[in-house]
Amino acid sequence: MKNIFLIISICCFAIGLSAQPISSSTYGTMIETAEEEMANKNYLGALEWWQKAYEDRKDKDLIPKIANVHYLLRDYSKAANYYKRLFRKPRGKKKPAVVDPQIRFNYARVLKMTGNFDGAIEQLQNVISNTQDETLKELAEYELNGAEFAKIARPIPRLNISNIGSPINSPFSEYSAVMTGTGEEMYYAGFDRKNVIVLDGEEMDYHAKIYVAQKKDEKWMKPTALDEKINRPGFHTANVALSEDGRRMYFTRQVMSGNEVSTSQIFYSEGSGEGWGAANELGGVNGEWIAKHPAIGELFGKEVIFFISDMDGGQGGLDIYYATHKGNGIYGDPVNLGPKINTAADEETPFYRNGTLYFSSTGHPGLGGFDIFNTTWDGVTWSEPKNMGKGYNSNVDDKYFTIDKEGYHGTFLSNREGGGRSVHGKTCCDDIWEFTIEQINVDVIAGAFDVETKKPLIGANFELYERVNGELVPVTESSDPSGNVANFPLLLNKSYVIKANALGYKPTETEVFTTVGITASKKLEQRLRLEPLPKEPEYETVTLELNEPIRMNSIYYDYDDDKILPASESDLGKILGWMNEYADMVVELSSHTDSRGRDAYNEDLSQRRAESAKQWLVTRGVSEERIKAVGYGEKQILNRCTNAVKCSDEEHRFNRRTEFKILSGPQSIVIKKTERRLKVEEPKVEEPKVTPKKKKKKKKKRKRRRRG
Repeated sequence: MKNIFLIISICCFAIGLSAQPISSSTYGTMIETAEEEMANKNYLGALEWWQKAYEDRKDKDLIPKIANVHYLLRDYSKAANYYKRLFRKPRGKKKPAVVDPQIRFNYARVLKMTGNFDGAIEQLQNVISNTQDETLKELAEYELNGAEFAKIARPIPRLNISNIGSPINSPFSEYSAVMTGTGEEMYYAGFDRKNVIVLDGEEMDYHAKIYVAQKKDEKWMKPTALDEKINRPGFHTANVALSEDGRRMYFTRQVMSGNEVSTSQIFYSEGSGEGWGAANELGGVNGEWIAKHPAIGELFGKEVIFFISDMDGGQGGLDIYYATHKGNGIYGDPVNLGPKINTAADEETPFYRNGTLYFSSTGHPGLGGFDIFNTTWDGVTWSEPKNMGKGYNSNVDDKYFTIDKEGYHGTFLSNREGGGRSVHGKTCCDDIWEFTIEQINVDVIAGAFDVETKKPLIGANFELYERVNGELVPVTESSDPSGNVANFPLLLNKSYVIKANALGYKPTETEVFTTVGITASKKLEQRLRLEPLPKEPEYETVTLELNEPIRMNSIYYDYDDDKILPASESDLGKILGWMNEYADMVVELSSHTDSRGRDAYNEDLSQRRAESAKQWLVTRGVSEERIKAVGYGEKQILNRCTNAVKCSDEEHRFNRRTEFKILSGPQSIVIKKTERRLKVEEPKVEEPKVTPKKKKKKKKKRKRRRRG
């Protein structure tokens, strides 16, 4: 299986044709020449001689040979037609001829790659049932799973794919396209030829080279081959990759034996403002094996290079390896990525981006030949490879996947139909395809409104929270003093809550809303209706006098709490100012509770509240000895809300207070202005309405009491 796919890893159709005229050859000479061409990996030459021999004798033994060469040349329709002849029932016989499982497996693959998934499944089930070759059985199971997956696969939504077209794509294959950070420049490898290469001793330079192309006005300009520092004469130069910062280029220099790679080594070059420097062989990864398809990544916090090799000790076929960078182009010993990634078939064209490794494989279940997969690194291990799905993958070969940093634009190579003209058949050669992922932008517009008047609240503050495992995690906040709305971008498949607050209103929040199941850009709307805070009590104007408790306007506490509220800081600031002005002043801060709760508990709570007010002043520079904190509990209730009297929280709140009294120091204080102080009076309580019937009952009760 390995040789079948090596042929397309660098170039197709480097052909040396025999000088002997076909028309004058004997049958034996035709067979001998075909086998010689096949041994030299010149598949088109072998195909021409075998077809001529078949026309001469109709020898059925030549059918699998012709089918196999069409298969190697990726002309899947013709390969399927020839393989099909082997499965016909001979005349006069009830059963078809026995076919070698390997040939049946090849037939199943070409059926799959022509979209005949049911036919492929039938043949693969036969291979699995009848072969004794465990490796072949394993490969057949891969293909069977892939064919079943292909039957139910649906196109990836929002994925737009287009052939990059001329002047980049040619009738030959292109390889290893990679765009720079701006997306306006692209490096790739190719032949830039229109006709089949004929090695007759008079051919010009026919080797693959690395090219660079620029995009202008959304169109790709004619590419330019890099100079001989990179494209060394006599070698096929391909498999280009760039470091993340774009300053290093990695590539391979290869020697072909016919249509297959015989040697391949990885090189690198440093870039500068003057272009790319001389090529240097990469240390540590090259050896007595094929080394190709470099890709730079990171593992365990260190730079690594991923690459493809057929070195001994792998999982079978071509495997993905990595080696750790030691500096100056030297890498450590290659490490196989293991059986979770590598299979008994072939893995090729790795690409790494932000913790995800993309690669192509014929071993994992796929839609066609090579399919693109991805796996993520969690710092310890790789996840199970995931097929990228229909669109990225087709029923033929899809490789060399790349994607930009934002994750919405990239390239891959494919021999799928729909590209340009090919030198041989419709699916012989790989074109560069460009893809974009339509972004789904989900935003939420939050607005704040008065719950009673329905009018917008100008200057409201909004906070966005993500709901994770039942808890709210802050995401961001937004405040616009001149407006009443906020706009938050959201992520897909998340749950959110928005909280809003405005001056003079109780904070509120939305119910949980989600972006689950959203498949197109959308703007959500959340209207938050805020309830006004209770109106401030009325005030009277008085002049401060010494030796009396001075009740501060706003030093209040929440129910059953001793924490200083933000609203209390204005009055505490006044006390701080007086104590700074009169350095010998000693004061008492007295704290009070409402009547709810046990007496002993309320005394403790009021003491803690007084201590909180004292601590507020101490942390701002006032000496502790100048402040006496006293908690009176519920001993000094200011309104009717004593024990057992039912009152509202607002009425109880009237008693949760802190007062200020001068104990010693100045005999008089000059107050330059009058201060506003709360009226000490009970809130008005409406009398319950009494019906006439109830009035009569009350009169009777009063009479009975008088009589008693």
